[in-house]
Amino acid sequence: MSALLSEILDPKLVALELREGTAAEAILEIAELLRDHGHVQDYFKFADAVMEREGRSSTNTGEGVAFPHARTELVARLALGIGRSTAGIRFGMSKEPVHLIFLFGVPKQMVTDYLVCVGAVARVVKDKARRNALMAAPTAEEFVELMRAGALAVE
Repeated sequence: MSALLSEILDPKLVALELREGTAAEAILEIAELLRDHGHVQDYFKFADAVMEREGRSSTNTGEGVAFPHARTELVARLALGIGRSTAGIRFGMSKEPVHLIFLFGVPKQMVTDYLVCVGAVARVVKDKARRNALMAAPTAEEFVELMRAGALAVE
């Protein structure tokens, strides 16, 4: 598994049941986690940057997963906040709802690191059985452990 992915996976940055029902509201909710744990300098500017990027081209993969992100100076290091929605949230034009949202804050100079991490996450969630296990994880700690185990399995 990417050492960097292992470093940024944090149970404190996982919302197991998003309260919100729209993509913008979900992004705000996950960005709040990043703010509350000191990963984002200006929450509102960061959320705006993520939503502006999402507005240009949806990060919905079509498999119930989305990877919203922003390349910005508002984060000092690569940050990952994760949200899960049982009901699902509509992202972009796809009619298929998103259930797992992986929100990345990317310092402008860390694009390669971001690509390595997002690639590792994408390989984990590509497998339907792994997505189902992530959806069933009862705690944020178990969710993170499933991500780590999945990342090791797909290396």
